[in-house]
Amino acid sequence: MHTTNKKLLAAALVSVLPMTALAGHYVPGVEAMRASVVPGPGVYYKGYAVHYGADEHSALPPNSEVEVNALANRVIWVTDHELLGGDLVFETIIPIVRTDLSIAGGAVESEEWGLGDIMLGSVLGWHGERWDAVGGVGVWTETGRDDEPADPGLGYTETMFTLGGNVYLNQARDVAFSALSRFSIADDSDIEDELLVEWGLSRQLPSGPEIGLVGYDRWQLEGGEQEKHAVGAEVGYFWPQAMSGLNVALYNEYDADEDFEGYLLRATFIKVF
Repeated sequence: MHTTNKKLLAAALVSVLPMTALAGHYVPGVEAMRASVVPGPGVYYKGYAVHYGADEHSALPPNSEVEVNALANRVIWVTDHELLGGDLVFETIIPIVRTDLSIAGGAVESEEWGLGDIMLGSVLGWHGERWDAVGGVGVWTETGRDDEPADPGLGYTETMFTLGGNVYLNQARDVAFSALSRFSIADDSDIEDELLVEWGLSRQLPSGPEIGLVGYDRWQLEGGEQEKHAVGAEVGYFWPQAMSGLNVALYNEYDADEDFEGYLLRATFIKVF
């Protein structure tokens, strides 16, 4: 490709990257089974190790691909106080992200890693005999570096509202369906609002493991055309003697518009203090 044309193509592609490869702070697929259940009072750590890979994008030229590896460190404090009848929770998410991005066979290449944008938030959790519910709000702060297309920061602040529910489908409470929604509003008028739903249908086996069918769906709102949908499977196990747990999930994105379409592998380590 002629050097001048290559530079023009690169400039055009970079201008659309914030709306394609880097849409939204919250990564779909990090939660699923019983995601809408607030646990008992205490301090919890959840470490989400995420690998995402995709080489299809309906709005970008052929030979465009992205690979993201991230560790999102989430600290949760479930207090022994109640507000509006629900358990009061405070949380923060501190992500470390590495992104390798290649557009149009190398017309744009960017590989960066570092501290991403940090989230601070609060949640309320309610409980019934056969149900649980959560509602909350958080703010993704403009913390991470955002000079290059693959930088871990997005360059804007985003307010994220959370609403979810969990229903136990039998008296033994070992079969559950959970849906957790996130509605995000950026402080930049060029960034479309976003709605995301993560869901999981799970069964707690008598031997201890929990297995489930899981998925996520994401839509841009206010005229945005991006959306993606994924389905997968998850297995988890909790060791009471160590007060620790591990969940592993694999998702396949079966449909995406104006966005990358690929797969996501996630492992979640849980520690109760």
